[in-house]
Amino acid sequence: MSFVQTYRKPKVFGFTVLGALVLGALAGWLGKGTWLAPVLAKIGSTFTALLQLTVIPLVFTAIVVGIASLRNLGGGRTAARLGGKTFLWFAITSFIAVLIGIAVASILRLGQGVQIEPAAGAVDKLAKRASGSWQALLDNLVPTNIFSSFTEGDVLQVVFIAVLVGFAAYALGDKAAPFTNLVKSFFEIIQKVVGWIILLAPIGIFGLIGNAVASYGNSFVKPLFSLILAVYLGSALVLFVVYPVLLKFVGKTSPVEFFRKAGTALQFAFVSRSSGATLPLSRKAATDLGVPQEYANFAVPLGTTTKMDGCAAVYPAVATIFIANLFGIQLSVWQYVGIVAVAVFGALATAGTTGWYTMLTLTLSVVGLPPAVIATGVAVVYAIDPILDMMRTATNVAGQITVPVLVARSEGLVEEPAAQADDNKELVTA
Repeated sequence: MSFVQTYRKPKVFGFTVLGALVLGALAGWLGKGTWLAPVLAKIGSTFTALLQLTVIPLVFTAIVVGIASLRNLGGGRTAARLGGKTFLWFAITSFIAVLIGIAVASILRLGQGVQIEPAAGAVDKLAKRASGSWQALLDNLVPTNIFSSFTEGDVLQVVFIAVLVGFAAYALGDKAAPFTNLVKSFFEIIQKVVGWIILLAPIGIFGLIGNAVASYGNSFVKPLFSLILAVYLGSALVLFVVYPVLLKFVGKTSPVEFFRKAGTALQFAFVSRSSGATLPLSRKAATDLGVPQEYANFAVPLGTTTKMDGCAAVYPAVATIFIANLFGIQLSVWQYVGIVAVAVFGALATAGTTGWYTMLTLTLSVVGLPPAVIATGVAVVYAIDPILDMMRTATNVAGQITVPVLVARSEGLVEEPAAQADDNKELVTA
């Protein structure tokens, strides 16, 4: 067996990723303040740019192909029922996740007694960014120019276009077959490209983690350690308790089997901080767990853009309470209700690479915190965002794999996968 074939094995690749994580952290610690720091930053930014390059075409083609593929699972009623159950479970798990975020932040009394002052430039810069709002969400949902949605990287608008095109192709059936086959071919090409990029993950991870360690010192990490702890604890409860319980008792799936087959996707999500780039691995994990490919092609890409329990539920709840306590603001019961409502109904606001920012500012606005408090508070938590984003993204991806398993099981669609040792498999995208 060649080196490349061995390297592509999930276990070998996983150990390589973990090794790059450790070596990157060591390089960042040794290289802080030296020539090595910018080198690490360049490696990480190049890898991130490669990942982002594929997100828009991957999301569009995956959703179109996924919706069109639902025809193979039955008629329109079946497709509608699958879509309805998918969104229902998205809402249920988001509801549970935001309650956990509120509970963790309240028990730890986040923000109380913390003394930290962000740089004035950072506050001014973030204050100028467009904050999340229901009005902005609705205004930006429907594109005025199809092509600009793709060129400007507006993920939410691309999702909207993909859903329209996908359902049109579904309705036309055989008449749309040439177009559907073309999109499917393009989807496979994009997946192949993503697969090649994923093989570079250890190098990219080495740079990303090294840059993070070299960039963030004790000046911000120490005073914000309680926030880091709360986000990781809340996300871990969702990832390692809520999902396994649902998988065990609703999805009739072994949690051990889930983590064994989804492990590579979760590791890659943690270090890449991109649900979109993890999509091929997430889809493979879902099908390995018995979800029919036709439904996985629909549910996983949709979840990649709208199902983010880490970024859209746990984190906004934790960060909002932290910021409120930081400024001595006591939240009322109705403000907590607002946090929950945004998490359950505002998932679309997380579409895109800056989704956490949109979701957090939307939550802070709904709660009714003053604009100056919002700008300053976001500037504080922004300083350690890369550290927080790793765990948030891993939680997002776990949910994007879990929900299709739950829905497929409820519909009797789960295909018991043939027993096959992981050592005999390769990364599907490679």
